[in-house]
Amino acid sequence: MTRTQPVIVWFHDDLRLSDHPALHEAASRGVPVVGLYVRDEQSPVLKPPAARPLGGATRWWLAQSLRALGKSLEAIGGTLVLRTGPAVAVIATLAREINAGAVFWNDIAQAPHQAIAGEVESALASDGIASQIFPGDLLVDPKAIRNKDNRGLRVFTPFWRRVQGLGNPPKPLPAPKKIASIGDVASETLDDWKLEPTRPNWAGGLRESWTPGEAGAQARLRAFLDETIRGYSDDRDRPDRDGTSRLSPHLRFGEISPRQVWYAARFAAAEHPRLAGNIEKFLSELGWREFCRHLLFDVPDLAGRNLQEHFDGFPWQRDARALKAWQRGLTGYPIVDAGMRELWHTGVMHNRVRMVVASFLVKHLLIDWRAGEQWFWDTLVDADAGSNPANWQWVAGSGADSAPCFRVFNPILQGEKFDPDGVYVRRWVPELAQLPNDLIHQPWTATPIELASARVELGKSYPKPIVDHKQGRERALAAYAKIRDKD
Repeated sequence: MTRTQPVIVWFHDDLRLSDHPALHEAASRGVPVVGLYVRDEQSPVLKPPAARPLGGATRWWLAQSLRALGKSLEAIGGTLVLRTGPAVAVIATLAREINAGAVFWNDIAQAPHQAIAGEVESALASDGIASQIFPGDLLVDPKAIRNKDNRGLRVFTPFWRRVQGLGNPPKPLPAPKKIASIGDVASETLDDWKLEPTRPNWAGGLRESWTPGEAGAQARLRAFLDETIRGYSDDRDRPDRDGTSRLSPHLRFGEISPRQVWYAARFAAAEHPRLAGNIEKFLSELGWREFCRHLLFDVPDLAGRNLQEHFDGFPWQRDARALKAWQRGLTGYPIVDAGMRELWHTGVMHNRVRMVVASFLVKHLLIDWRAGEQWFWDTLVDADAGSNPANWQWVAGSGADSAPCFRVFNPILQGEKFDPDGVYVRRWVPELAQLPNDLIHQPWTATPIELASARVELGKSYPKPIVDHKQGRERALAAYAKIRDKD
C-alpha cells in the first residue's frame, strides 16, 4: 500500500462515525477513504436460520440509518458507496476500480459475517490488497469468556460477573474531523433498494416514534441518562411510563457502540452516586444483549433449533386462527393486545410486555416459539439475530438460562400490576378506554350494564378471550410435564 492509495472502510451493523475503529484507523493514515455498505443477500452462507433477510421494520430503519450515515460522511469530506451483491465480489471489484491499498472493517462476531469476512480477506490477498479487522461490536470478544470445555457460558449471572471482572473495555474513539475523498465513485441509491414501504405505506408510526442515525442515538442516550435513569429500576417494568432507554434499535444497527453506552453510564454514576443502583441495573441489560450475542457466536442457528434438545418433542399446536389473532392484537386479553398493537405501530414493544405476549403465545396457545420469533423479526425495528431468538427461547424454556417451565405469565395480573391505571391499554386498545381501572384488564368480568356504559360489546367491538387463562395454564403445564417425564 502506497501513501496515496485509498482505503475502503466496509460498514456492516456499525453505521456511525464515532467509536468506529476501522474508520478511525483509515482516517489516521491520511489517505483518501471510501465508505462502503454492501447489501448482500446472495452469499451462500446467508441462509436461514443462521442468517436471513431483514424484516420489514428493520429494512425501513436501515434506509434511514444509511441516509444519516451518508450525510455524516459528506460533512467531513467523505462519501458512502452503496452496492448490491455477494460481498466478496463487490469489495474486490471496488478495490480494483479505485486502486485501493487496503480494506478495513469492524468484526461482527456472528458465523455468517465471519465466514464472508474470511472470503473477503482471501480474495483481497490474492489481488495483493491488504485487509485489517478491528473489534467494535461487543464489550468483550466471545473467545475471552469460555468454560473449562472451551464453550461459552449459558447462565447469565456468572457470565456478567466474568465480563465485569475483566474491567472496563477500551475507551471509545472519537469521530474523524476530516477525511480525504477521491471524488465520484459509482454507487447505487437507497431508492434503488426499495427498503421503505410504499403501498401500503405502514411506516407512519415508525417515523413518529424514532430518529434513526448516530445523532438520534446520542441524543437518546443523553436524554436517558439525564432524566429517565432516575427511576429506571422500577419504571423499566411499567409500560404506562417512559422508563426505558429506547436504545435497542440504535445498538442493533451500530449507530452507537456498547462501549459508548458503558462509559457514558459509568460517567453518570460517578457524577451522581445516588443513581448507581439504577445504572447498574441498566448496564446489566446491556450485559444481557452481550450474553445473547455470545450465545449466538456458539450457536449460529439459534433462531431455528431448541438449545435444549429435549424440547424437540414438545407438543406444539398448529392453530393459524389463534396465531393471527395474536399477531393482530385481538386475543381478548388487553395487555397482550396492547403490546401487539404497539409493536405494529411503533416497531417496538415494552420489554415487560414482550415477555407477557411471548408467554401467552407459547404457553396459553402452545404455538411454537419460532412462529413468534419470526413475527418479531419482521415487525421489530430492533430485531437482533442474538437477542430475538434467545429471548423467545428464554420464555419458552428451551434456551439458555431459561425461565422455569411452570412460570406461565397471568396476563390479567401482569396488566394490573404493571399498568394499574390502564394507561397503556387505553392508549393502544382505545375501544376499552371507558372501562374503569378494575375492569380494563379483564373486561369479560364486567356486567352488561358496565359494558354498555363503556360502549364495549364483547365479541363485536372487542373480542372475547380466545382461551381461558386457567385452562391454558393447565394445558401448558401438562405439555411441559410430557417432555420432562421423557428425560
